Amino acid sequence: MARSSIATAAERALLGGAAGGIRIASKISPELGARAALPLFMRVGPRVPVAPVDAATHAAARRGTVRIPGIRRTGVDVVTYEWGGGPDTIVLAHGWQSRASVFATLARELRSEGFRVVGFDAPANGESGGRGTYLVDHLHIFAELQQRLGRFHAIVGHSFGGLAALLAPAEGIAVRRVGAIAAAATPDVFIDGFGDLAGLDPATREALARRFAARLFPGEHPFERYSALAHPLPDGVPLLLVHDRGDRRVPFSEASRLVAANPGARLVAADGLGHNRILRADVTLDAVVDFVTAPDAAGAPRPEAAASAIR
Repeated sequence: MARSSIATAAERALLGGAAGGIRIASKISPELGARAALPLFMRVGPRVPVAPVDAATHAAARRGTVRIPGIRRTGVDVVTYEWGGGPDTIVLAHGWQSRASVFATLARELRSEGFRVVGFDAPANGESGGRGTYLVDHLHIFAELQQRLGRFHAIVGHSFGGLAALLAPAEGIAVRRVGAIAAAATPDVFIDGFGDLAGLDPATREALARRFAARLFPGEHPFERYSALAHPLPDGVPLLLVHDRGDRRVPFSEASRLVAANPGARLVAADGLGHNRILRADVTLDAVVDFVTAPDAAGAPRPEAAASAIR
């Protein structure tokens, strides 16, 4: 949806003096404060550049596009990236104000295991068009990619993208297994994160959630629809969670809530990696590779591995 609980320098600069104005408006009424906060809450912020360490892998990707409605329902072209060419596809879903290239290290690891690896820059991120985004965009991207590539072996998402990955099966996406790194359990985390950043009281946060829902999803209940607690993974879809105990952007308690909602989920707890460095850490790379190459619930190897053994 929007922010996380600890602001980056760019996020602090984005709010600047506006936070004070929002708090003043909130003292008049929560609804007035929410009206002032909504434009900032919905803003993605500056597009992050490709990190030098990721540049070579980013440049080597095969590029394409998919077109989705976008949150404004006017259509937006989304840039996609593909590495490897195996029969089993793994989709990587980045977080808020991010881009596909943050998965460069993981993409190389998965490609070396024989997978086709696909990433994308969500609307208003990376090289894709658009001025805003929400979880529904990730889900529409999954659906468009599935039309082209068939059932996914796995979806692995980070943060905001992790929540999208968790929701994918309930939205009709066919996927064998799901991995979520530093993921939120519900969209409320992002309301609270923005509220912490702007110093909003509980009443204004609630008013902001209502206003956001009315703006983008009139007549719907998006906080229920996009809750991974309300929509746990179906039986037979394994779940891997990787989360740092000291994550100050998406609290570690979110992982505990997800485990409670998905009995049998595997939780890998890390220390000292925070919210973003965890993506390149060996503990994460090893856990994800082990997860996606493991035999399925019936004890059989993944289809590509079985085919390789026959050859």
